[in-house]
Amino acid sequence: MGDLISNSSDASLVNNGGDIETYHISSVLHARAAHHESFQQLWETKWKAPCAMGVYPFMFGTITDFQPVVDAIIAKDLKEPYNWDEYASMFFPQAFKLAFAAHQAEQDGEKEKACEYYLRSSAIYRIARFPAPRSPKQLEAWSLGKQVFYKGASLLQNPILPISIPHPHRLPSEGTTIPASLLLPPSPTPLPLLVIFTGLDGYRTELAVWQPPFAAFSIATLVLEIPGTGDSPACPLDPTSPDRQSSSLFDWISTQPSIDHSKVIIWGFSTGGYYSLRAAHTHPSRLLGAVSLGGGCHRMFDETWLRSVNHLEYPFDLASTLAHKFGYGDDLEKFIKEGKEKFSLIENGVLERECCRTLVVNGDLDEIFPVEDLYLAVRDRGGKERRNKESKVVGGRKHMGEPESFGVILEWIHGLWELEVGIGVFKKGILGGLPFEPKY
Repeated sequence: MGDLISNSSDASLVNNGGDIETYHISSVLHARAAHHESFQQLWETKWKAPCAMGVYPFMFGTITDFQPVVDAIIAKDLKEPYNWDEYASMFFPQAFKLAFAAHQAEQDGEKEKACEYYLRSSAIYRIARFPAPRSPKQLEAWSLGKQVFYKGASLLQNPILPISIPHPHRLPSEGTTIPASLLLPPSPTPLPLLVIFTGLDGYRTELAVWQPPFAAFSIATLVLEIPGTGDSPACPLDPTSPDRQSSSLFDWISTQPSIDHSKVIIWGFSTGGYYSLRAAHTHPSRLLGAVSLGGGCHRMFDETWLRSVNHLEYPFDLASTLAHKFGYGDDLEKFIKEGKEKFSLIENGVLERECCRTLVVNGDLDEIFPVEDLYLAVRDRGGKERRNKESKVVGGRKHMGEPESFGVILEWIHGLWELEVGIGVFKKGILGGLPFEPKY
């Protein structure tokens, strides 16, 4: 697999898994990041640079589109705790403007221009509902963002299509379908499939940014949301609901003649990494491999951790957003009290099951999910290696170990799929397609 891939060997971090007071980043756990002081600080210290580059969390976005909105928000001096309706409303005029320009271009037969402007409008709506739609205006932004995204995605050279996967394994209280985004490039033979599990704040309308680069290498992609986010039908309070969602997902995949059923890999991003790690153990026979990038498994639910992370690396109130995602609404205290017992992959025995080949990757300075969870995922508390697990800790990097982690993962899945294209060409092609560069 190459020199970057190795099994973890830091037994001290594994053994510390039982001590909720000890973390690799304990020295900064009680610091307060500057971006929590105000939206102006968030923009200037954390968001302006990635916006200029057109990368997370500004997929399909441009700094010229965002700057007028930012200026207006700064003029109002918005800061934590945000009024989410007030915050979201600031983005709507610019999103409308871009969507109107897209519609005009489409009416004029300018397909490429229309595609770009629809996607740029979706980027504005995306930040309006960020990190999660918790208010009426944010819910409206999510709804409108999907509309303009799929209008733009339908105009791509290889269209990204909205699909509804039947959910026969659901409980009566859960939704009947699993909304997803599918990109199936033309091919005379069945294709490998990469299933992307989205994260806490990046939904299928944003992580779609990965789909066209993979399509260029004749790899199908399917993007769907995790329980408690986006349009996932799974009950967020039920720790077994993702297993039912995965069962329905894999049943559907098995009926698709255009997919090589022996070459299905899951890649979970951030909180999605928690779910890809779970699926690796609950559905190992349905997968060639699974990647957990920046995902937690146990200590992410520590009380000490959850009482600290609202003021660390995450742009907004991480613990509160996680409480919302796991079905607790605004009741953070109840989530802190119950979360570990209900959702820990160690407490519920998931990590003791057999699993498919699994790669776990994170940065050692992660302030969103503790790097200790990576070690607990690949070794038990006695330091014994868990079967079929490989890992990479990226030193000196925070959440998900970006950007080095992407190359590690691409190398790993390239080897699993036994792709004929060279690894250098593959990595360059995938990563080179991620930054958004506007033409118009």
